[in-house]
Amino acid sequence: MSEFLTGKTAVITGGSRGLGKAMALALAAEGVRIVLAARDEAAMAQVAKEIEALGSEAACFKTDVSDEAPVERLREQVLGRFRGIDILINNAGINIRKPVHEFTLEEWRRVNDTNVTSVFLLCRAFVPHMKGKGYGRIINMTSIMSHVSLPGRTAYSTSKAALLGFTRALALELAADGVTVVGISPGPFATEMNQQLIDNPEANAKFLASIPVGRWGKVEEIGKLVRYICSEDAGYITGTDLLIDGGWCAQ
Repeated sequence: MSEFLTGKTAVITGGSRGLGKAMALALAAEGVRIVLAARDEAAMAQVAKEIEALGSEAACFKTDVSDEAPVERLREQVLGRFRGIDILINNAGINIRKPVHEFTLEEWRRVNDTNVTSVFLLCRAFVPHMKGKGYGRIINMTSIMSHVSLPGRTAYSTSKAALLGFTRALALELAADGVTVVGISPGPFATEMNQQLIDNPEANAKFLASIPVGRWGKVEEIGKLVRYICSEDAGYITGTDLLIDGGWCAQ
């Protein structure tokens, strides 16, 4: 465990599976208390058991992070159980893939509310409780689609590019408080979301050929990166976006 991180509290949205789960477990292994905020209560409960097996404390709150009232309720629940918050990881997100002319306004708003508005709501709720300590970390999962794009990703790329701009602006607002704000742009990772492709040998081989390093990212690699960003050593990193994509965006 890390002496520096032990006893700190992290709120992680979308922490019930995939990259969110990997980040939660990586921080829990360093002694960080983990608050999971997601919609799937059963999945959160399972992750909480794994966190507790590592010797850390876990709390689960069912939350629709795209809506104002549930986020305010989450703030009250977290502050009611813990004295404050030190780390906020905005990981929840959705993607709807289709040509722009086929999008409904409701679908467009759903993507942007989940991927961008949720981050605003969570930061507005928790930033006042992170200031004044000389330490704080906000990590926004921005995606390589904030740098490059593909057909059918208009809503998703729009939301992630907006999130990158939000990250830079908020970093400047909070720099004097010792709170860093960093984006992480993951490339293709071996998560549940990509399992169907991974299980198709022909399609998987074709896809891997498009990744310069020739493999899927391992979720543990995201966890290690987040552990470093939250460490004392990363206090000079803010207002930027870290690509972890196997070289995808360098092509």
